[in-house]
Amino acid sequence: MTISASDVKKLRDMTGAGMMDAKKALSESSGDFDKAVKFLREKGLADSKKRADKEANQGTIGDYIHYQQDRAVSGVLVELACETDFVAKSEEFKNVAKQIAMHIAALKPEFVNIDEVPESRIDEEKDIIQKQSENEGKPAEVIEKIVEGKISSFYKDYVLNEQTFCNPEFYEGQVGTMIEELSGRLGEKIYIKKFSQIEVGA
Repeated sequence: MTISASDVKKLRDMTGAGMMDAKKALSESSGDFDKAVKFLREKGLADSKKRADKEANQGTIGDYIHYQQDRAVSGVLVELACETDFVAKSEEFKNVAKQIAMHIAALKPEFVNIDEVPESRIDEEKDIIQKQSENEGKPAEVIEKIVEGKISSFYKDYVLNEQTFCNPEFYEGQVGTMIEELSGRLGEKIYIKKFSQIEVGA
């Protein structure tokens, strides 16, 4: 019998099993979900945890080298993580990793997520913004809103997942949203794990 992609996704959401394992379980059970779940449990392939709690131990490295006058002057490596090598080897997944590396080279973020930004860095930024506003004679209630707005802008400047993707022809929106949509399409937990930048003379 033919096993639909929606049935595979439903079983994966129910059990946390991998894509190929879920498809095999449905085939072995002739599409019966209860039997498919039992099959996976007997094989030790079912997982009661939610997908958000699953480990993403597979993935790929996206890379980009920038050249000037026939010499490499800067480069980026970024690790895009996922759950299975099946997804890691897919062209869409690898292409997104490459595009993210190019984005990092262009916009030069410093952090992947907001929670990576040291509290001391935020406090320093807030202090600078507040003093600038006070020197401009802004009232206290206005200063509070200015600080809030500029910290939001700070995140968009320096946090990768908060940045607007640099190539709107490839994707129009924030990097983090692009990754969430990719995760939904491929049916796995996907996230940017880390990145590294190197530049001649820096």
